[in-house]
Amino acid sequence: MKKRIYEFINKNPSFIKLIYGLIILNVITLILESYRELKVSFSDFFYYFELISVIIFSIEYLLRLWTSDLEKSYKGNSFKKRLKFGFSTLGLIDLLAILPFYLPLIFPFDLRILRILRLFRLLRIFKLGRYSKSLNTITCVLKSTKSELAITGFIAFILLVLSSTIMYYFENEVQPEKFASIGHSFWWAIATLTTVGYGDVFPITAMGKVMSGIIALIGIGFIALPTGIISSAFITRIQEQKKKKEICKCPNCGTKINK
Repeated sequence: MKKRIYEFINKNPSFIKLIYGLIILNVITLILESYRELKVSFSDFFYYFELISVIIFSIEYLLRLWTSDLEKSYKGNSFKKRLKFGFSTLGLIDLLAILPFYLPLIFPFDLRILRILRLFRLLRIFKLGRYSKSLNTITCVLKSTKSELAITGFIAFILLVLSSTIMYYFENEVQPEKFASIGHSFWWAIATLTTVGYGDVFPITAMGKVMSGIIALIGIGFIALPTGIISSAFITRIQEQKKKKEICKCPNCGTKINK
């Protein structure tokens, strides 16, 4: 029975489609709830839809926890396997997807904390990672390029500190309210290095403008760096998947044959 349930929740296409559709509908209702008129008019519908969704997600989580000892990738006894699932990325996402509904029933929270808890409902969208091949591909790409991205992130931090410090010393005297400290200058540095340039904070001194232009040009080149790393790894991954699909086996001897 446990094996049948395990195969049903992991391989049954109808169940996967049900969870997939329910996750998408939950995200849509979360967006619709943000409209005050709709929230007032359809408050009962939103409540019961949330209740039904939580019941289904809760049953799914408990079944996954119960059958996780059948997962071959986990090692150890049944308790250790369930523990590994509980603390795995997908296990934690499943738990956080339902936890915000139960916590207010157990502990009294003020409205501000309740709003934050409701935001955790958005984590349900990450449950799609279990069923979506596209999201799995993106996850694999990010994992394979994490060292390169870490290096670019470190370089970005250095550039932000240097840019903020330079602009602070050039602009602090003439704009003490906008460039009050190096920390305050971080917002300008982020907006400039990412080439967004909101325009609420900008240099007015001659040297400040010159440095701002140089930093903006560095930002254009820098933003292209992690983009190139990810896109290159993504193309490589797609090509590998295509090659795997093109390999088939001979029905008589089992020899792998490339199409």
